[in-house]
Amino acid sequence: MTSSIKRKARVRAPELVGRGWLNTGDKDVRLTDLRGKVVLLDFWTFCCINCLHVLDELRPLEEEFADVLVTIGVHSPKFVHEADPEALAAAVDRYEVHHPVLDDPELTTWQNYAVKAWPTLVLVDPEGYVVHVAAGEGHAEALRRVIRELIAEHEAKGTLHQGDGPYTPPVRQHTDLRFPSKVVVTPQGTLLVADAANHSIAELEADGETLIRRIGDGERGRSDSPARFAEPSGIALLPTEIAEQVGYDAIVADTVNHLLRGLKVDTGEVTTIAGTGEQWRNGPTDGPATEIDLSSPWDVAWWDGQVIIAMAGNHTLSAFDPLRGTVSRFAGTTVEGLHDGPADQAFFAQTSGLAAAGDRLWLVDSETSALRWIDRDHTVHTAIGKGLFDFGHRDGDKDQALLQHPLGVTVLGDGSVAIADTYNGAIRRFDPETGQVSTVADGIKEPSGAAVVDGQLVVVASAAHKLEWPISPGDNELLVAGQAHQVKRPPTELAPGEVDLVVVFQPPPGQKLDERYGPSTRLEVTASPPELLVEGGGVTTGLTRRIVVAEGIDMGVLHVVAQAASCDDDPAIEHPACRLTRQDWGVSVRMAQGGLRRLPLMLGGMDD
Repeated sequence: MTSSIKRKARVRAPELVGRGWLNTGDKDVRLTDLRGKVVLLDFWTFCCINCLHVLDELRPLEEEFADVLVTIGVHSPKFVHEADPEALAAAVDRYEVHHPVLDDPELTTWQNYAVKAWPTLVLVDPEGYVVHVAAGEGHAEALRRVIRELIAEHEAKGTLHQGDGPYTPPVRQHTDLRFPSKVVVTPQGTLLVADAANHSIAELEADGETLIRRIGDGERGRSDSPARFAEPSGIALLPTEIAEQVGYDAIVADTVNHLLRGLKVDTGEVTTIAGTGEQWRNGPTDGPATEIDLSSPWDVAWWDGQVIIAMAGNHTLSAFDPLRGTVSRFAGTTVEGLHDGPADQAFFAQTSGLAAAGDRLWLVDSETSALRWIDRDHTVHTAIGKGLFDFGHRDGDKDQALLQHPLGVTVLGDGSVAIADTYNGAIRRFDPETGQVSTVADGIKEPSGAAVVDGQLVVVASAAHKLEWPISPGDNELLVAGQAHQVKRPPTELAPGEVDLVVVFQPPPGQKLDERYGPSTRLEVTASPPELLVEGGGVTTGLTRRIVVAEGIDMGVLHVVAQAASCDDDPAIEHPACRLTRQDWGVSVRMAQGGLRRLPLMLGGMDD
């Protein structure tokens, strides 16, 4: 058989180098030990929603090719907390990662493979050569096609070996709650907890410990009866008059299923009320709720007469109207970043927590470590946060305060805001009147949400698998003058002036670019700060563009969004299967004489 995989100059895959390994029984893994196998390297970091999507996309491939494919997760952290080996082990457990994971805290292997984005996938053939690179998510079918061709080619050459890989499952502890996410208080005073890794909703007594019942059978799945969820996260209670009309009391963000579920609290009855079960890629955003794709809804809140949805998966907010049964885009453009102004022009970055209070909807953007709010005029404001690459644990005035990947926000009785500052293991307090930020509790294992119970704050300590009351009455607030940090990923050095931006995309074997209804590709380029980009911004249909970057600006971020549509290349098929590949990059760049004048970004394939 003649392979259709495009062969560039053969590049030997660099060896895997890091601090240690997980899921291997404490054994090191070397690429040279995996000769004869197809190896798939998944460069990821556990804060990244797109990386979590890819973990789920790879599960069917790992099962289909179990005897010839070895998947290796290369964990290359963005945040300081993610470099903690204990936190990484918890994440591998939380997200049910069933393949070996290399701990790469210094980004050594990341740099050896010239990776520029989370997630990035690299296929290595049975002889140890890189044959395919793809950034972002949505590549499962392309990978399947390339893997099948590699199997056929190396079976014919006699270089393919079947058998088990190096994965060794870890021992998991049992707890009533497993990586819970959010909590709300029912009118009866009980606590509803989104028990994410148990794929269910747990109802607890007001003590936060006594389990009353579990809604959902605990199996990862997607059905109303029996009730099954997949890593549910946010919960919001509806106003009584609305609940009586629609027949359910609470909204559950069923995150990995990309659904909203209605919950009738007294009976435990579950109904699917929004989403199709498919992840949004590029389709409609407004319409009948059960006909619109959602993208990892992470939290929900009742505000301004509707349910606001934090669509973490595509960096937007949507609105669900339970009376009309509709979903519509509420805010955001899908570009990941920190940009205020009118809601339909604002940039968000993996919004993970919502809290309504009068005229303000508070939110936390985890990837920009930001606390923000939206007013009744639908204008977005930032209280704390600098951008995609700045974070830390520092109190004081809001203009210099720093957070680290917050996942939850709660409005307190005095109007101040409690922030679940997840990767700092702290509860922070922001006073909108004074603009001051303080730390009210720390030493909490990944706080991800909170609620006020009888005047006290109950906190979801997600990595401790329990609820905690970390703030004692009368405790004084701390003022932490901590360090500021920046993402460790080394910036790409560009030469000031003209630069060729090249997004590399080759349709997978058996497919071609889909030109039936016009251009099959799209490229959008913006920059932070905007003055970084002198020419070449905006939207075009080609994947190659000449841009001009400014002199006199040392550092910045190029925001690049690329997509390509490809279809089966078989004239005998009347209705060929088509797929849209899409990726967002936030490329940190530094201006340097002698820097690159060609910036390649891998959407799928191999660069020249």
